[in-house]
Amino acid sequence: MVQVRGGYSFNPDGSVNFEQWLSRLESYVALDNHDQLRRACDLSWQIELSVRASQNDWTPGVSSYHTGLEMSEILAQLHLNDEAIVVALLYRPVRETRLSLQTIREQFGDAVANLLEGVLRMAAINDTDTSKRRVLGQNDVQVENVRKMLLALVDDVRVALIKLAERTCAIRALKQAGDEKRKRVAREIFDIYAPLAHRLGIGQLKWELEDLSFRYLEPENYKSIAKLIDERRVDRERFIAEVTEELRRQFNRAGIDAEVSGRPKSIYSIWRKMQRKQLDFDQIYDIRAVRVLVPETRDCYTVLGIVHNLWRVIPNEFDDYIANPKANGYQSLHTAVIGPEQKILEVQIRTFSMDDDAELGVCAHWRYKEGIDDPGYQDGFAGKIEWLRQVLAWHDEMGMVGGLAEQLRNDAESDQRVYVFTPEGHVVDMMAGATPLDFAYYVHTEVGNHCSGARVNDKLVPLNYQLKTGDRVEVISSELNVPSRDWLKPHLGFAQTPRAQAKIQQWFKSQDREQNHEFGQMWLEIEFHRAGLVNIPFEEVARKLGCRNGEGLFVSVGTGTITVPEVVEVASQLLSQQVDDSAVKTDGSVLPNDEPVARTVEILIKSQDRAGLLRDITTILANESIYVLSIATHSDRVNGTAELKMQIELTSWTHLLSALGKLNDMESIIDARRTEGGV
Repeated sequence: MVQVRGGYSFNPDGSVNFEQWLSRLESYVALDNHDQLRRACDLSWQIELSVRASQNDWTPGVSSYHTGLEMSEILAQLHLNDEAIVVALLYRPVRETRLSLQTIREQFGDAVANLLEGVLRMAAINDTDTSKRRVLGQNDVQVENVRKMLLALVDDVRVALIKLAERTCAIRALKQAGDEKRKRVAREIFDIYAPLAHRLGIGQLKWELEDLSFRYLEPENYKSIAKLIDERRVDRERFIAEVTEELRRQFNRAGIDAEVSGRPKSIYSIWRKMQRKQLDFDQIYDIRAVRVLVPETRDCYTVLGIVHNLWRVIPNEFDDYIANPKANGYQSLHTAVIGPEQKILEVQIRTFSMDDDAELGVCAHWRYKEGIDDPGYQDGFAGKIEWLRQVLAWHDEMGMVGGLAEQLRNDAESDQRVYVFTPEGHVVDMMAGATPLDFAYYVHTEVGNHCSGARVNDKLVPLNYQLKTGDRVEVISSELNVPSRDWLKPHLGFAQTPRAQAKIQQWFKSQDREQNHEFGQMWLEIEFHRAGLVNIPFEEVARKLGCRNGEGLFVSVGTGTITVPEVVEVASQLLSQQVDDSAVKTDGSVLPNDEPVARTVEILIKSQDRAGLLRDITTILANESIYVLSIATHSDRVNGTAELKMQIELTSWTHLLSALGKLNDMESIIDARRTEGGV
């Protein structure tokens, strides 16, 4: 991870020793304009003295001068040039309105001023609510803020890198902040900047931003895993030392020039894998991991053969990201083996160049804009910037911001992409889980709006079929066909990509308001019945979600602008408050929106009796991460029906509503709902 290690000292007056500071930066990157750097450093220090004299700190306890020095070191480690370092030194004084852009332009020139202005435009994202909560009149401002950010970003990638450095410093400084600020800043960084670092391929910053965000968003889980890692540190370090020594001996015998080292695992990535795969800490095999770096691609496969001959391979745990790079350009071989002492070990193998890309991402490529003629550099850089341009075009076209964090987060959390073919043989890169309907909207809005069916590999498939790499997709369209309301229902799985979801919402927004009102009201009534909630305070729910009244809420649900789970979660919280205000003890059945606390609820399922009924029901619940605690069944042999009462454990209304929707869609199910009262 990028860190300031204190490799330089400060003068008696508190200013940095410029020569030592410059020498440290030049250990990472060659810097040409020493005079400009000195003037920027001196100017930042003079402003620091002025702030101290006036005792008018922008953020109490945080020095803009030291923040600039810290940002500079991060950017030097990312190999950025003099202009970016100068901007890092002066960004906070300008952001705090203690220094004008005009002064920057006069003293440091247009290039520095324009770069700094781009970072200021990108700072508009700080004012954007990345959650799905709406505030009246805020959407237009949000749209403009995000567009400014993206415009600045794609114009000069250094803008994004400087902003990432600034946000890294910001989250490092949160230790002394209050809980509300910690969570607000951590949420913004987790939703926007950590995924952006991932998508730009900057592993150095991605891991740190994720871990520090996780520390403040999930403090108990963070502490628990950190403690487990620390308790096993000595044994793990001994094991890794023995493994690396053995590998070096084997590579020397084979005449391979390789660099072998232990690979630290981030706390967040451990927790995420435990959650995703329902594993205990001891079952996470890549906590013990080594990385092997070699000069050439062919050496990677030679090393792989040596590793596989040395230790027993674990089936289905080999990934070739060299032949099939990840969406952000990441290349490496990953394998898992049963190593010494019968302990599972992960081995990552890649070239030095691939490692630079993995750690630095676009920072390893941005210089090609200045004249470096290297097709490999251009391809890697251009691919990442093209992705950003696509996001910009989408937001410009849609006039919305709600999906930005989701788009970035989906990309960061999707270890795999699917690559499908058009009928003409062109390859289309899509997120895992994408459907033919997503593909149709990827091709063109009108193709999606008029989609009536699809063929995959010359066979008719439903529009919610999950595409697989290698599928050949053909969209069937008809001018008479229009979007279906079912496409808005998450549990049916028709539209998985934010782009398709936004396009469908846009189409319904253009339709008759009365129809949207009628459908939204009907949909909510059905879902509230299934959720076992009554006496809903619709007017208050509407205000909480940024709508003027209940009618506006129904219309927003009818267009898909506000989702049913959002409404149900807010309603459940309001109902819970009403119970608390009446001094009546709650039964624990209300599911909170923000706290992932497991709750027990009771559901009632009435169905036609048949073989395999219980198996099918429990499969649906398991797929929604719902745990069954108890089951009581009653069969009516005369009518051929069955009634099941199930106590289940879950953490969100989204999972419950999705499961109930899927159960009610089963042909034999008569009714599936949560019982009123919860348990």
